[in-house]
Amino acid sequence: MFNPNVLVKNIVTNPTMHALISLIARAFLVYLFLVSGWGKIDKFDGVVAHMEGMGVPGALLPLTILLEVGGGIAILFGFQTRILALLLAAFTLISALIFHAAPEDAVQMMKNFGITGGFLLLMLTGAGAWSIDHLIEKK
Repeated sequence: MFNPNVLVKNIVTNPTMHALISLIARAFLVYLFLVSGWGKIDKFDGVVAHMEGMGVPGALLPLTILLEVGGGIAILFGFQTRILALLLAAFTLISALIFHAAPEDAVQMMKNFGITGGFLLLMLTGAGAWSIDHLIEKK
């Protein structure tokens, strides 16, 4: 009997496909953070004003940019993936609760919840075979 779950399992348990899909998943997951972090650099003063208007110290913006851009690049290349995935999961959840708690931002909050789940799963699974973490851990 045809079981689509088994078909997908056979694809993703192939080491090359697993590594490729892990890389693609990391790229999709961090794309938003790379673009968003870069945008914060470009509109630094406006972002500081928005943060402070929401009760968040503007002095945290450089750390936010570092986490989004630096953490995003690191996860893309699979470096320190588990810890950065945990940090980005916490950051994304906290951001949802601070910046998207209004009823009119429900879709943005749900998006952040989904991304948080993706980062938590990445924390559990690691970056995969095509990553710096894999090279380091092989030694």
